[in-house]
Amino acid sequence: MTRPSGSAAPSDPPPNIPFTPAPSETAGLPAWLFPAGFWVAVALLAVTLLFPALAQWAVAWVMVVPVLAALWVAVSAWRRDRRLSVAAVIAVAGLGVVFLVKGLLK
Repeated sequence: MTRPSGSAAPSDPPPNIPFTPAPSETAGLPAWLFPAGFWVAVALLAVTLLFPALAQWAVAWVMVVPVLAALWVAVSAWRRDRRLSVAAVIAVAGLGVVFLVKGLLK
């Protein structure tokens, strides 16, 4: 089947470029923070296989890493990007509200 002469040929698909986050997505967050938090969590969870009583600490660490990241961003990006810092503070405050309300519902 032939195409009419007025139609454009389909363009080649874009090359498969690996994802790299935009600078604004990682502003203020050090590149080592989440990998370090992840590997500490893996080590703690592995230790809980031998000492199950430590499981609550391992799970708590997994929950604390994003909070530490938000606090890091709130403090370190304050002079560069106040909107980002305020968003990080609001995120941490939202988690605080969730825990507060959860405590009231018990």
